[in-house]
Amino acid sequence: MRVWIDITNSPHVPFFRPLIRILEERGDEVVVTARQYAQTLELLTLHGIAHHVVGPGHGGATRLGKARALAGRMRALRSFAKGRAFDVALTHGSHELTLTARSLGIPSTTAFDYEYAWLQHQLGCRAATKVVVPDAIPLDRLDRYGARPPKLLRYVGLKEEYYLAGFEPDPAALEQLGASPERIVVVLRPPPEVSLYHRHGNPLFAATLERLGRDEAVCAIVIPRTAEQRTRVRELRLPSAIVPDTAIDTQSIVALADLVISAGGTMNREAVALGTPVYTTFAGRLGAVDEWLIRERRLLPLRDPAALVLEKRDAGGTERVRRDPRLLLDLLLSAHG
Repeated sequence: MRVWIDITNSPHVPFFRPLIRILEERGDEVVVTARQYAQTLELLTLHGIAHHVVGPGHGGATRLGKARALAGRMRALRSFAKGRAFDVALTHGSHELTLTARSLGIPSTTAFDYEYAWLQHQLGCRAATKVVVPDAIPLDRLDRYGARPPKLLRYVGLKEEYYLAGFEPDPAALEQLGASPERIVVVLRPPPEVSLYHRHGNPLFAATLERLGRDEAVCAIVIPRTAEQRTRVRELRLPSAIVPDTAIDTQSIVALADLVISAGGTMNREAVALGTPVYTTFAGRLGAVDEWLIRERRLLPLRDPAALVLEKRDAGGTERVRRDPRLLLDLLLSAHG
């Protein structure tokens, strides 16, 4: 089988990494396309995933910019895919991929785990052959996108419990970053400032970063999404903050940290899957997955940085949930029939 995978954002690299390995081990041919955005290309290179950079990068924060980038990238993807005889196309949220695949008659699957990216899902779900989501998302939140059975398929648990099932952290990861083992290691992820579902500012995250970045007992590892965020954090000159120069083994850092605080989604759920205590400062509308994790107290909402309890943790104290990534892959490939 010839499988086309389109990767458009940093978190989608670890999602597809074990699935690509499974496909290649069983003899399938995998072709990966990607766009320049955040640390996507750096992570693909870091993990040794061969890829083709196709079309323009992210369109920025405005609807006009996104529309222009969408049109330009769809033209580029269509040109790339013509004549390659793909059997199926897979993505995690790239509506450019599903729209292009539909125009070329290629069956496609899109996956996602945040249901309120309205425009992305209106385009991506309607064009896709199959839609794959976690079963925590109620059916009535998906029906508006034309995603209903049998087109809609759902899986148990978190996607991170599947793609991190075989993952074991590199014990040297913190030392390689210069993080002191005597300090309380906190990983911070800034908000997705260019996302349409996260248009307002996040003063809570900024206040949290300021507090931890000046605490001598803390080593605050900030994982920026973009080069602009990296520059802005460094300009704060926070003495306890470490801001990596390039893409790093984030999953190892999260697994070894004492605490994670993220204004996004994927790193929160990776922390949950890896057994690391985690707070969310997400300022947008909470999706069903985060609502469920908060009810289960596996994810804690942060409302006041002063209320944080900072302490070293027992790294072996939380048992991980590991799920078979082949089950997730089978759902994605169901578009092929």
